[in-house]
Order: sequence, then C-alpha cells, then structure tokens
Amino acid sequence: MTLRVQILKDKFSQSLGLPFKELLPESVIRQAISELKIKYKKRLFDPVIRLWAFLSQVLDTNKTCHNAVNKIIAHLAGEEVEIPSTDTSAYCQARSRLPEELLEKLFHYSTQSLEKKVEEEHLWCGRKVKVIDGSTVSMPDTVENQKSYPQSSTQKPGCGFPTAKIGVIFSLATGAAVALCIDVLNTHDIKLARKLYQFLKPLDILLGDRAFCAYSDIVAIKKLDCDVVFRKNQTRKTSTQKGKIIGACDKLVTWYKPKKCPKGLNKEEFNALPPSITVREIYYYIVIPGFRTARVSLITTLLKQAIYPTLKIVQLYYQRWQVELDLRHLKTTLGMDILRCKTPSMVRKEIHVYLLRGYL
Repeated sequence: MTLRVQILKDKFSQSLGLPFKELLPESVIRQAISELKIKYKKRLFDPVIRLWAFLSQVLDTNKTCHNAVNKIIAHLAGEEVEIPSTDTSAYCQARSRLPEELLEKLFHYSTQSLEKKVEEEHLWCGRKVKVIDGSTVSMPDTVENQKSYPQSSTQKPGCGFPTAKIGVIFSLATGAAVALCIDVLNTHDIKLARKLYQFLKPLDILLGDRAFCAYSDIVAIKKLDCDVVFRKNQTRKTSTQKGKIIGACDKLVTWYKPKKCPKGLNKEEFNALPPSITVREIYYYIVIPGFRTARVSLITTLLKQAIYPTLKIVQLYYQRWQVELDLRHLKTTLGMDILRCKTPSMVRKEIHVYLLRGYL
C-alpha cells in the first residue's frame, strides 16, 4: 500500500501541466490537515491523492469518476504493485470524505501565496486592486441539490436545474480568485458582497459595478482602510450642479445617510452609519455611431486627484471587464458552468477545486 501511494504521488507531482509540486505541495496539504486535526486511515486514496486526483478530474474533458480511476490505474500500470479495481466506488467515497474546511483552507493559502508574488510594477498607483462580481452555476437535479439550491422560481417544478449564486473577488494583478461565497439563486449580489468584505486587506481598492454602490457598503469598506471604485447606482440621483469641481467631469459630492434602513441592515448597523460621507464622482460619455450616447458615472473614495488622476480611474474601471473574462474562463473553458456532483456538500467542494485549479 505504501509503495502504491508513493508511486501515485510521484506521478501526480510530475504530471505535465499540473505543477502540484510547486503550487500545492504535499507539505502544505499535510500542514493544513494537521492544523484542522483531520484524522484518516492509511489507504490508497489518502487526502493528498484524493485532492490531486480531484484537481486532475476537473481539468479533463472527460470529468467522470470512471475516467479518473482509469488514470490512477494507468499511473500504477507497469509498476510492480497491485493494481486497484476499476470500480469507482472506493474513489467516490474517498472523494466525498474530503472535508470542506480543508479545501477552503488550501484555497486561502493559494490566494495568499500568489498575492505575495505580485511585484510593485503590477500594482495600480502603488495599490492592489480587487474586482468583485457575481455569477451562477447549475448542478444535477437531485432532491438534495434542489433543497439547498432551488431552481429559479420562474420555472415549473421538474423543468429546471438547481442553481447556486456565487460571489467572487478576483485580483486584478493575477487574475485569480481570492475570495468566494456560495448562496441560493435569489440572493442579491450585494448580500454576497457583504460576506466577502472580510477578505479585503488594508489599502486594497475594490472595483465593482452599480449593484455594489450602496451608502452602507462604502462606509463598511472604508472602515477596513480600503477604497472603492463603483459605477453609480441608477437609483441614486445626483444633481450635476452640486459638488465641488476638481477637474473636467470630476467633482467631490456629499452623500447623506438614507432616511430609511436599507434591506440587509439591522437597526444597530443603520444607527451606526455616519450622517454623511464625501465621495468623488467622475462621469464620461461613450459615443458609438448609430447608438444613443451613454453617460457613465463612477463613484470612488479616492478623493485626491493629484494621486489618482481622473483618466487613470476611468481606465481602471474599464479593466473591470477583465473579471467577466475570468469568470467566463472558469465557467466555459474549465467547465464550471455545469457542475457534476449530486450533493450540496460535494457541489461546494467542486467549486473550490475549480478555483484551486485556476492557480495551477
């Protein structure tokens, strides 16, 4: 048994295109297992083999467990060891025993490890930029999945698939996900976002679309010693004649605390909000021949124009569209748009494995 396990570890760590040995080495996995006090029996599919096999599985165009087991058998073929059965039950049961907290811990380790490698030249005005966005993933139509992640309410029962809403924060410098939140389909983007703010680091700049541009959220992010660049929510009307002009299409404006407590906040949180905040509003126009001219208004807490020029902020927001490509890559190129696992726990594990695969 020991020899078979060692052979598989060597094969996986040397696999072409899967640099597990450098980015997710066995020592890191063992350390995480030790910190979480996870106990396991010495079997062929120990936690390291399970995780590496799972990572390989999501990469393959044939994502079946049968194909994963066949690859493991192929790794052992030609060696003087006992070949395991082609039955997939042992692998599937072993994979289901991978704790969610282990995958979450390894995901956060990978994000921190990659962020430490970002050099000064890849920063924006000397600061790290994080991009926030939301998306959805569907999964097999099982009773467990429907109970935890119900299908859209607009679909008749039996005519849709369970769907989960995911909120993701990406690093603009690396393109990799640094934080993840999973919830039911009808969850608003801003509710997911509020669960992700805890992963921001001091001096981070959070970049997002109009769904995240709320008074309370800007206050919460500023308390973390971070800044924002959001597109202004269409429900907020600001007079173009008010505010202190600091440049062409650039001014400082005062926002006042809402008169009513917004959804998602309790009374204590609402009462703790300051009576007003000063933000910077930058607006520009998109002119496309044959189409109506569109005005885009950006709201930011980067108030000093000398340090953060108007044009640089406009260019930064344009880069927000890069996150759309990151999500598209995960969902289409790697196949995360349609998950394969049949239980909510395994669905969450599968999502974390996809994000881990994004680092390799």
